[in-house]
Amino acid sequence: MINANLLRRGMNLWPPFLGAGVTVEHIAQDFRHARVRLKHGLLNRNIVGVHFGGSLFAMTDPFFMIMVSQNLGKGYIIWDQAAKIEFLKPGKGKVHASFDINQEQLDEIITAAESGDKVLRDFVVDVKDQEDDVVARITKTLYIRKKIKKAEV
Repeated sequence: MINANLLRRGMNLWPPFLGAGVTVEHIAQDFRHARVRLKHGLLNRNIVGVHFGGSLFAMTDPFFMIMVSQNLGKGYIIWDQAAKIEFLKPGKGKVHASFDINQEQLDEIITAAESGDKVLRDFVVDVKDQEDDVVARITKTLYIRKKIKKAEV
């Protein structure tokens, strides 16, 4: 398992986040919670002056994959299979998102993946403005497969 605090620091220096104005505020040591924010600036606003949709999506992109992979460990293949973003309100000012996974979700994935078949699971996060109104809803679909050890000959 990687160190959550070092990962947070590294992500805050990662050029895609740095350039977009994304700040990773917190990643829990057990990788079950993360919180990010996005400031509103010249480099991430669109033609009508609100948050650029690509920046809203980028601020949410890696978290569920990282959180699930850190909780399930190296015995699983995990990657983002699909994503969807719904824009619900123009985003202005600072926006934030909180990511959470729980043991029940992890147990369900472990059970579903036991046979070695692929498992597709959706995780949803809301991007909210300073008034806690939902600006965008992002659904990430993770591909998860348990690694099956090949029989020795």
